[in-house]
Amino acid sequence: MKVGVVISTEDGPSPTRVDFVVTEGVVHQGQYVEIDSPQGRMLALVEDVIKTNRYFGQPEIVREYELRSSLSQNFPVKEWEFLVGVARPMIVWNDAGTERPTLPPSPGAEVRVPHPEDLKRFLGFNEDGLHIGSLQFHDVLVSLDINRLIQKHFAILAMSGAGKSYTTSVILEEILDRRPEQGRIGVVVFDVHGEYVGFGDPVSDGEHVDYSDRTTVLRVSDLRIPVPSLSANDFTYFIPDLSPAQRRELDRIISAMKSDMEHGSGPYDLADLIDRIAADEVMKDSTRGALISWLRSLEKTGLFDAIERPAVDRIVRPGEMVVFDLSSTLDAKVRQMVVAYFSKRLFDLRREGRIPPTLMVIEEAHNFIPSDIQRTDALARGTLETIAREGRKFGLGLCLISQRPVKLSSTALSQCNTHIILRITNPYDLNHVAESSEGIDSRSAKMITNLRPGEAIIVGAAVNFPVFVRVRRRKSQESKYEKSLVEMAREFEEKMQKVEEDLALL
Repeated sequence: MKVGVVISTEDGPSPTRVDFVVTEGVVHQGQYVEIDSPQGRMLALVEDVIKTNRYFGQPEIVREYELRSSLSQNFPVKEWEFLVGVARPMIVWNDAGTERPTLPPSPGAEVRVPHPEDLKRFLGFNEDGLHIGSLQFHDVLVSLDINRLIQKHFAILAMSGAGKSYTTSVILEEILDRRPEQGRIGVVVFDVHGEYVGFGDPVSDGEHVDYSDRTTVLRVSDLRIPVPSLSANDFTYFIPDLSPAQRRELDRIISAMKSDMEHGSGPYDLADLIDRIAADEVMKDSTRGALISWLRSLEKTGLFDAIERPAVDRIVRPGEMVVFDLSSTLDAKVRQMVVAYFSKRLFDLRREGRIPPTLMVIEEAHNFIPSDIQRTDALARGTLETIAREGRKFGLGLCLISQRPVKLSSTALSQCNTHIILRITNPYDLNHVAESSEGIDSRSAKMITNLRPGEAIIVGAAVNFPVFVRVRRRKSQESKYEKSLVEMAREFEEKMQKVEEDLALL
């Protein structure tokens, strides 16, 4: 369908910018158009839409007329109002295939709405992929290729309230709904705010899909890190301030205890390790005191035991999801320990082929992989950066979710080849995203600030060109933790009223 005609301006038409006047219908910012060019059919993204009118071009004239009467009463102003689209050429396709635009279309060239099948093909959608929504202003479903999205890692970036968790839930639904013949993977979510625990609750209404049979929710109290499986080097994830001398002595003690275990002494816990250190006659008193102090601080967390709980290699299965509910503790260090150990465990198991290909989702990723390399409390950073660099080789995908991209490790973010960006208004975060996201220029960056909740721009490996998408409605039920201020206020008053009624009966 024809929508406009290319016009000549000071900036073009050129291979990087094409302006056109809308002659039929309406054109929106973020829409795709098709233009005939000397190379073939050109696909272009509308990055801006401007309305012009020659009668209102000179402010001093407009002011003088409006002081006396109205311009619209004396001149045919409506007949001279035009909508002008500013488009960025993306690709040209012809009989030989596709190529980069190197020649501009001619002024007067027809501008059309592309055919939906052409858009699917050239944007890189996969009918068998993850259906996360619809292409804005086009009758096209956005289905992302799971290999391009997950195997090469991705990040979901947005300000608070823009729809990060909602979008993530939609992606998780798509993964859990896949059939065996489509290729199913496991999913592990480190959930800081309890936003995905709803997947594990049975559904009692007919409005939502029940994913409880495919979801395991683990609270921090359910978890135990097995001491016998930890080397002295592993302990540095939990005690980053260990000195080289302390590490050497700890390694010597651990080696002796593992040898005893192999000869039938049985698994040991932190208390056994502390006792062994206390009884050692070779170690210096200062080193002994420091190690015992460190290990007792770990013992107080309640996270460590002689046996791993649960056994990670048994709970990560194809087509199923494990949610580590970190909202069940407010201790930031405990959260860091859980992510540090279990992410490393997943990486090791996947390298050995003992668990299926897996997507690992990290909420509030800037707290676990911060850009500040001086932060010693970021215990999981080293492991997560290793997974970001090497996980794709072994089928361990990474999804980083953050509302503060500027505070997220650039090493990790640069390894996320696809960015799903919802609304961001903080200028520091916006600049950081624009600099680290392939395919975003200054105009596209400005468009991000105007996105409404549930609208996103996808750039990177999962799509051939930037895609503006309206995220589909979720099928799963929302977490019970996700309550509005009004709901919490009502619940509080109802609770207080019940207490008063109970007291009145006494």
